[in-house]
Amino acid sequence: MTAADAEGVWSPDIEQSFQEALAIYPPCGRRKIILSDEGKMYGRNELIARYIKLRTGKTRTRKQVSSHIQVLARRKLREIQAKLKVDHAAKEKCLQTMSNMSSAQIVSATAMHSKSLGGISLGGLAHPASYPGAQFWQPGLQPGTSQDVKPFTQSAYPAGKPATAVSAGEVGPLQTAQPPVWEGRAIATHKLRLVEFSAFMETSNRDEAYQKHLFVHIGGPALSYTDPLLEAVDVRQIYDKFPEKKGGLKELYDKGPQNAFFLVKFWADLNSNLQESGTFYGVTSSYESNENMTITCSTKVCSFGKQVVEKVETEYARYENGRFVYRIHRSPMCEYMINFIHKLKQLPEKYMMNSVLENFTILQVVTNRDTQETLLCTAYVFEVSSSEHGAQHHIYRLVKD
Repeated sequence: MTAADAEGVWSPDIEQSFQEALAIYPPCGRRKIILSDEGKMYGRNELIARYIKLRTGKTRTRKQVSSHIQVLARRKLREIQAKLKVDHAAKEKCLQTMSNMSSAQIVSATAMHSKSLGGISLGGLAHPASYPGAQFWQPGLQPGTSQDVKPFTQSAYPAGKPATAVSAGEVGPLQTAQPPVWEGRAIATHKLRLVEFSAFMETSNRDEAYQKHLFVHIGGPALSYTDPLLEAVDVRQIYDKFPEKKGGLKELYDKGPQNAFFLVKFWADLNSNLQESGTFYGVTSSYESNENMTITCSTKVCSFGKQVVEKVETEYARYENGRFVYRIHRSPMCEYMINFIHKLKQLPEKYMMNSVLENFTILQVVTNRDTQETLLCTAYVFEVSSSEHGAQHHIYRLVKD
């Protein structure tokens, strides 16, 4: 029986689930993995087979998974050897490193570091036994399906105790190389993540009919590992749109941490027919963290690069489902912003609105109140959305090349 016969037919959906499971469960040798909500012990290949069954409804045995891993490992070795033919020193070093790796480690490491192979850099393979972090993420699931696939959750931060690996009677934390799904794909660092942000108006009439209109909104469906990483924008391109004095964007960025800086381009939806009488204008935002902190949120409205008004709010953590949550709920919009929206809506043409918005920006900085560390800094720029599209946005990470 050939290896191909032993592993059976691997259709695209099975292969996709197999690759997802590789990212979720790192190689652990002969150790067993305990699933915290079941208390049962599984080998890695059993978990991968279980994941494939839950995601696709198709059965692959533990032995078929093992065979498939070995086939892929041999294929990866051939690919790497081909790439290294021109560099004998690098080839020897690589082969020496990989000779100490199992098939599972080769497949997992090359899957996670495939981008580095193009430049013959194998830094990701130099330490195959290192799997920092202890989160389990569930990539690619649509809302409404997660209840059928246990023990994975859609929670941004893992709830409760982490899974553990057992070897020779000892219990220790199971580590995985896969970062959280939102890292590099959302406004987030390892310390704090923006879950939702919205600016809105709402009204209720005498019949208590409630209506709400979103000017801008960040949030929505859960992210997937298949979603693209954020594009980069040089922070120096937008320095002139924000205050340059003390506490300005340049000073904040130079202070760092630089992975906490983001740019959001909003296409704001001003197409609202709500009655102005009794209307409430507000802003809601929510954040999540693994740490119990007190955060300070500073929102600076800027015109022609100069600060016009600033609002500072302090929020305390609430512990929910294994993580710390921060909610600034229905914070009243300042008078300056309300009047600005009114005047903007009075302009007859969209290009006129966009001309005004070219010189209107908002800088939002979230800090740890006690340490004054910058947790997140987001620069907002605006255009007007086409009425049929509603509010839209695009997120970039700010860099300095």
